[in-house]
Amino acid sequence: MSYDRDSVPAVAPGLRLLPWETDSGKPCFLSTHGAPGLLARIADEIEADQLRDGAQVLKGAQAVLGDQKSGEFAVRHALRAATQCLGDVLRIADSRGARLPRLADNDDDGDRDRDDGAGDDEPHAGLTHHSGYELTAFQYFNATMTDPGVEQR
Repeated sequence: MSYDRDSVPAVAPGLRLLPWETDSGKPCFLSTHGAPGLLARIADEIEADQLRDGAQVLKGAQAVLGDQKSGEFAVRHALRAATQCLGDVLRIADSRGARLPRLADNDDDGDRDRDDGAGDDEPHAGLTHHSGYELTAFQYFNATMTDPGVEQR
């Protein structure tokens, strides 16, 4: 499975992009009508597994890149695994981002700079623009700080 975010249609309101595809490689969507069910919980578990796998692959890739004796096979294997995990993480981010409430154009809670365009030549670190959403990285991934050495349940 390889995620190509340019080939996935925009997620319609009320739908969730699932962390798997059809046999023909098309995206799968779920409509929960606001009430999470069994399929949503399964999708949550798969996403959590994918994020854990991504963290492990990242550590492995860093080890390969840090080892001057790593050969071409090891580097290619690490890169292949990292690109697969990156695709999974992008799918999760798109799925979660599409389910967040949209910010109104006139909704300024005082925590953001004004959107008047002045002085916005440089992108802001950690800020993501996606389909009308403006989110920090922590909001985008619904992140929590956890110890990767401790198994989460």
